[in-house]
Amino acid sequence: MTSTLDPQTTLDDQVITWRRHLHANPELSFQEHATADYVEAQLRAMPGLTLSRPTPTSVLAVLQGGGGPGRTLLMRADMDALPIQEDTEYAFASKNDGVMHACGHDGHTAMLLGAAQVLTGLASQLPGEIRFIFQHAEELFPGGGQQLVDAGIMRGVDVAIGAHLFSPIPVGLVALKAGPLMAAPDTFTVTVTGRGGHGAMPHETVDPIVIACHIVTALQAIVSRQRDPLEPAVLSVTTIHAGTAHNIIPNAVQLSGTVRTFDPGLREQIPQWMERLIRGVTEGFGAAYTFEYECGYRATINDPEITEVLRGVVRDTLGEDALVEAQPTMGGEDFSAYLSEAPGAFMFIGARNEDAGITAPHHHPKFAIDEAALGHGVKVLVEAARRLTVWDTGRPAT
Repeated sequence: MTSTLDPQTTLDDQVITWRRHLHANPELSFQEHATADYVEAQLRAMPGLTLSRPTPTSVLAVLQGGGGPGRTLLMRADMDALPIQEDTEYAFASKNDGVMHACGHDGHTAMLLGAAQVLTGLASQLPGEIRFIFQHAEELFPGGGQQLVDAGIMRGVDVAIGAHLFSPIPVGLVALKAGPLMAAPDTFTVTVTGRGGHGAMPHETVDPIVIACHIVTALQAIVSRQRDPLEPAVLSVTTIHAGTAHNIIPNAVQLSGTVRTFDPGLREQIPQWMERLIRGVTEGFGAAYTFEYECGYRATINDPEITEVLRGVVRDTLGEDALVEAQPTMGGEDFSAYLSEAPGAFMFIGARNEDAGITAPHHHPKFAIDEAALGHGVKVLVEAARRLTVWDTGRPAT
């Protein structure tokens, strides 16, 4: 039986304690004041870190290695929660009504704190520099990642890595993939303005509901008929708002939804195709429209060479069987902001446990993780830091 004095067990217990505190005290995007204060307090207990607050609700810890020249590595964890009412029976369930860590960000923060604790103890052996960024507002556009880039935290960074606890993957596995991993999540709003009237006299109206239905159908042809079928894309209309009573044809209908792509060229084309279809349908019915399109985060695209280094890290720390190939997802992730400034990679750490009933998807009131995943994440992050601070990215050392 493992002694409670075993350093690894002690570390794992500490990481779980951090995670449970964060889980019980979640805060929404751009509101992570207490979370940032808590993280800063934990970091102040670790030797050798230089701390700063690049924004009011984020924390940056910098560790200068004592092992000679090397690369500057940025390691990122997100800290924000979601506007969801938790529906679990954990003793550490959310204390804040309507707010929940339903995506694993509490675990991400705890893992990076664990990695920082280990790496500060190894500082004399490490080359280069490690920047631990505890990021606010991953869940809400425009996102904390780009704000932190704008604040200058990526200046001089050679490599950036991040990890996400992932409920579709069993605990004990880590998924990696070179190239496109997560999509660019854009949003759109369409307002169709017709001429309202009595529901019994549709011939005296320009019915925006009928027109909106034609638009929804027409937009599906973009993915099925206009883009290359080998190029991934999603176009979903997710809201329709109109009307006040069964016998009133309204003046206007509002549609909104999301577009997800990997390819920058396709991302630029789709809104042009959308507006052309919307214009044609509304003009054909004698109605008017407005079309608003907002680009969200960039696609998350992993650097092949850094991904290969991380594959070796996973095999050597968790075993050959722990490494699996990640499947690209149309979900978005603002870690892409860092990858626009330096090469890097993002990985999925398995957190599912069927036997324990830990199967709920992300953003669900019953979302949970197998906490064994936290220890796996710490081990991978620590070894990744040891290797990537000396690994040659092809860029001059800072």
